[in-house]
Amino acid sequence: MTSKQLNHFLEENLNVLKENGLYNEIDTLEGPNGAEITVNGQKLINMSSNNYLGFANDVRLKTKANEATDLYGVGAGAVRTINGTQSIHDELESKLADFKQTEAAVAFQSGFNCNMGAISAVMNKKDAILSDELNHASIIDGCRLSGAKVIRVKHQDMDDLRVKAKEATESGLYEKVMYITDGVFSMDGDVANLPGIVEIAEEFDLITYVDDAHGSGVMGKGAGTVKHFGLQDKIDFQMGTLSKAVGVVGGYVAGTQNLIDWLKVRARPFLFSTSLTPGAAAACIEAIDIMSASTEEHDHLWENGRYLKEGLSALGFNIGKSETPITPCIIGDEKLTQTFSKRLTEEGIYAKSIVFPTVPRGTGRVRNMPSAAHTTEQLDKVLAIYKKVGNELNVI
Repeated sequence: MTSKQLNHFLEENLNVLKENGLYNEIDTLEGPNGAEITVNGQKLINMSSNNYLGFANDVRLKTKANEATDLYGVGAGAVRTINGTQSIHDELESKLADFKQTEAAVAFQSGFNCNMGAISAVMNKKDAILSDELNHASIIDGCRLSGAKVIRVKHQDMDDLRVKAKEATESGLYEKVMYITDGVFSMDGDVANLPGIVEIAEEFDLITYVDDAHGSGVMGKGAGTVKHFGLQDKIDFQMGTLSKAVGVVGGYVAGTQNLIDWLKVRARPFLFSTSLTPGAAAACIEAIDIMSASTEEHDHLWENGRYLKEGLSALGFNIGKSETPITPCIIGDEKLTQTFSKRLTEEGIYAKSIVFPTVPRGTGRVRNMPSAAHTTEQLDKVLAIYKKVGNELNVI
């Protein structure tokens, strides 16, 4: 029998979320996650996926995954440090290091695991972490787990970063000080000012950590935000996912050989979770090979992103200050945002509402993620429906 205390807690708080437009309903896809998806029997143009390059259902990746499964099995069978490291994992890490132009790389089971493991493997209660106030939840949780003093830095504010870096490094209270930031901020689409960050980091000897989950495959002709700015030798940690532009699952950290050697003996998710499946590792390798050989998918992604942004802006939507294909339509009120999203679905577009706590209260938005797989005809249909629903709900 379930505890009365637990039942009371759950019912009370679920009702509060629903009353305030903060309850998120999870939809089930009846098939692959592509430019079009099927939900509850309805075909929808998909504008909510992180599948930037269309690789999640790419036949080339599926072929490699199947071949590796036949050769290595469906699972690795153990954690990496016992006997769960297969040659396919070593090959993936070598490919990642080459792609990110670092000495070495380590693959994790997810991007969230990367941040939980890598931050706490290096930082501890004797240290301080300067963290951009809009950093991803996994960064926030990784910082908390480390036990380090977390100092919030105003979003993209180099003056605030310099002041707080000076205070932290000159206080004598901390052994090490790290600055951590997203490379591309997933809710707004803006890009970290890495040149400004590096300048301050060098002045105060900060450890630098860039979470490039939404920049890998998107920025720097695919190699990421650090490559975009040509700062591969200036950033200590390059972290990213293998589940967004790469289209599969997993995460990685790229850096010096010493850093990667340390993470392989101290990052707890690496030590205590079974390896990526061989099929996933092989599919990731194929995606990296494709991105290394051609920028075709990358370039088409950016073309689609520009087309959608120009169209939504011309209609009068507030798309914020995005510098990437990520295109938010900022509505504001949480309930109106959810209503807007539901009307889009009814008209044939899948574009999920994003509300608190993912974004600050009063900044609810529908976030659009155009991909390389979308056609111009699909984007034209999206714009037509946005116009109809925007007028209907007095959003534009």
